[in-house]
Amino acid sequence: MKKLSILGSTGSIGTQTLDVVRQHPESFEVVALVANSNIQLLEEQIREFKPLFVGVTDLDKYEELKGRVDSSIHLVGGEEALIGAATLSEATMVVTAVVGAVGIRPTVAAIRAGKTIGLANKETLVAGGELIMPLAKEHGVEILPIDSEHSAIFQCLEGQDCNNVAGLVITASGGPLRKWSKEDLIKAMPEDCLKHPTWSMGSKITIDSSTLFNKGLEVIEAHWLFDMDYDAIDVAVHPQSIVHSMIRMKDGALLAQMGTPDMREPIQYALTYPNRLPLKAKHLEFKELLTLTFEEPRWDDFPALRLAYTVGREGNFYPAIFNAANEMAVYAFLRKEIPFLAIYETVQRTLGAYKERADMTLDNLFQVDQWAREKAQEILKEME
Repeated sequence: MKKLSILGSTGSIGTQTLDVVRQHPESFEVVALVANSNIQLLEEQIREFKPLFVGVTDLDKYEELKGRVDSSIHLVGGEEALIGAATLSEATMVVTAVVGAVGIRPTVAAIRAGKTIGLANKETLVAGGELIMPLAKEHGVEILPIDSEHSAIFQCLEGQDCNNVAGLVITASGGPLRKWSKEDLIKAMPEDCLKHPTWSMGSKITIDSSTLFNKGLEVIEAHWLFDMDYDAIDVAVHPQSIVHSMIRMKDGALLAQMGTPDMREPIQYALTYPNRLPLKAKHLEFKELLTLTFEEPRWDDFPALRLAYTVGREGNFYPAIFNAANEMAVYAFLRKEIPFLAIYETVQRTLGAYKERADMTLDNLFQVDQWAREKAQEILKEME
């Protein structure tokens, strides 16, 4: 039985992870749950799964929950809750389902504690892949991808001689603004961007999907997960979200992993790897006469994708800055403080302001991340 610590239990990935656990109570036990501020849902999860450890990163909500949790549960507040859950001695696997760079520290702590990682936090490898992957190797820790695209590549690579793999093809839905003209993109509002045509995700990731920043983050993450050169990673827009990604073999074969747009399948595969269990969900049926189409990304209209390749190749702390500035800009856009196209401008200007090139260490990574957030905030204030 795998014993799970779930970081971000009330978010989209966290709640779907618990859906998988419900289907297989004989295979999984939830020993830790951490949420940010949705303590109403967290309380329901506590009653159902009876974890040993509960964390609330929002300190005000932590104080609110304090008197309502059974004294037998170890309750921790603040960001230290993430570290506590990630290193809990009873846990054998940590699912990092938090959004943003806040996921880096607990992932590092979990690796050092020898936990298997179910990775749904893109930012960990985008910002710190150069440090995280060697650290996982040093500690003999498996990092199992939960993102549908990376899970698809992971599944396609199973049993393959990596020397025979020519490249990867990451698919993208194109997001809710795929058919918008360049002129109309200027007028896009948060409510437009949150209407994703195929996936149900959190607000930050959905905005990233509309800008194609999300796909850029996935390209950088794939580079680290699969040790693949950027020149060998392609992106194809696939509006139906049925082909989750592909690998290209040197003999010309293209191997694809297909399924309905349901995150529970990649989540369950990470939890059960290398085994598979049944999953109650809507499954793909060819009797429904599927039509699958693929398009080239609109590189000029959604320039974040090209910028991701640039910062990925540049390396050092540029991907971390790319990620941090984007986070700040997305939340400003969600608050309607900046227009849609200002997200990209904020990131571009923040990258342009970085003139240092420090050694790649965790301390330096966190310092540069903080600098990028502050610089992005300065730029955002200029735009108001």
